[in-house]
Amino acid sequence: MSDSPDSEGRLKVFVGAGPSAASGSDDSAIKEQDRLLPIANVGRIMKQILPPNAKISKEAKETMQECVSEFISFVTGEASDKCRKEKRKTVNGDDVCWALSTLGFDDYVEPMRRYLQKYRETEGDRAAASGGNIRDDVRGEQGHFMFNAMDRQHNNSSSSSRRQF
Repeated sequence: MSDSPDSEGRLKVFVGAGPSAASGSDDSAIKEQDRLLPIANVGRIMKQILPPNAKISKEAKETMQECVSEFISFVTGEASDKCRKEKRKTVNGDDVCWALSTLGFDDYVEPMRRYLQKYRETEGDRAAASGGNIRDDVRGEQGHFMFNAMDRQHNNSSSSSRRQF
């Protein structure tokens, strides 16, 4: 899976090659590092739910990295197929919610919808505060916005509400 911003700063995700493509010698093969989420981010998210003195092995982080990357690719692929059938080029949050539901991950749909709603409200607030298009303001930070929002949620919520998400 690789992704790149378009001319308006929107992130376009291209899905189509699975893990086997990373080992191919073809020029179009997806590199392992492009297929997986950054391990530092995975480890940081894992630590949020654990007691402060807990340690996480490298093997555990790598296993989780593989799993979450495959999950994201699986859900995004379903959303991408829907967009292709509808002759659209950009996958949006509503497409991801639809894909989660279609694939049987019903427990994740409502939390994702709530997150999407908060994200859109925050984006609107930031655009209004800057007096311009939010996409111009955060073009270089798009990959970090979600993690920053998750950090704020982590710091403002109790441990029991984190486990429910």
